[in-house]
Amino acid sequence: MIQATILFILAGIAEIGGGYLIWQWLREGKPSYLGLIGGVVLALYGVIATFQAFPSFGRVYAAYGGVFIVLSLLWGWGIDKKTPDLYDWIGGGICLIGVLVILLAPRQ
Repeated sequence: MIQATILFILAGIAEIGGGYLIWQWLREGKPSYLGLIGGVVLALYGVIATFQAFPSFGRVYAAYGGVFIVLSLLWGWGIDKKTPDLYDWIGGGICLIGVLVILLAPRQ
């Protein structure tokens, strides 16, 4: 489970970071090379996710979605200086519970 968690976090940083760089380029008027780097980082995100040991693409991406939500809140807090409110944290906690249900539920 530690490896899965590390891969989810790395994938999230790559996806959010890549999207952020493209945002900076297109929305904030930053240099176009940031957009190019962002595109490469987004492609890297797609590769990182393939290293998950879970056999089902759909389950991995569904579980990753919950992790992505929490990482997005943390990114906004740390990078954009937008402090999540109580409802953001409650929603993020619900998402993480969903991740655990998806990944740890007993299946045959």
